[in-house]
Amino acid sequence: MTRVLILGAGGQIAQRAIEMLANRTGIELTLFLRHPRKLLHKPPLNSRVMQGDVMDEEQLDEAMAGQDIVYVNLAGRVDLQMKRTVTAMEAAGVKRIVFVASLGIYDEVPGKFGEWNRREIGPYLGPYRRAADLLEASGLDYTVLRAAWLTDTDEVDYELTRKNELFKGTEVSRKSVAALVADIVLSPELLSCESVGVNKPGTDADRPVFV
Repeated sequence: MTRVLILGAGGQIAQRAIEMLANRTGIELTLFLRHPRKLLHKPPLNSRVMQGDVMDEEQLDEAMAGQDIVYVNLAGRVDLQMKRTVTAMEAAGVKRIVFVASLGIYDEVPGKFGEWNRREIGPYLGPYRRAADLLEASGLDYTVLRAAWLTDTDEVDYELTRKNELFKGTEVSRKSVAALVADIVLSPELLSCESVGVNKPGTDADRPVFV
């Protein structure tokens, strides 16, 4: 049995991943979120819902107990949230973590799109970078997914770039990122201790077409 803790289970990518992992044999989900009403669908039979805040030590420690994999789908002060998450994982002996971050945290987005991306989301990149750095230094078995600008397109179509490579493309569907998260849950050795960019092939441009 693989027990998966989803932090920020009300997020749009997280909810798509939950659908993909729903009622999978050998998978147990803990859906941790501040506002359960954000869940768009009835929780699957292989899940339980826990209302809580990542920054609440007692609540997070309770949710972390007995887990095998943690999937982090948070926003805001993700650096502080990640610090608390790493502490809880270490205390509980949990090793595997998947973190959905943002493109641009390593200044890896080239050209005019990179300049535009920094103008649009520059203030948000620092907390994501610090969170990713914390994971890399933690000794945990991490995967950082640096997603391109997100769409609601109903497709799974993506390619990856490694940490030392320039980012490709401008956009990717939430469903694609969720599918990659689900693949890692089902095959935890996938992308072990890696930070990868996630984009839809053929979307190179000066900015996403939907902006």
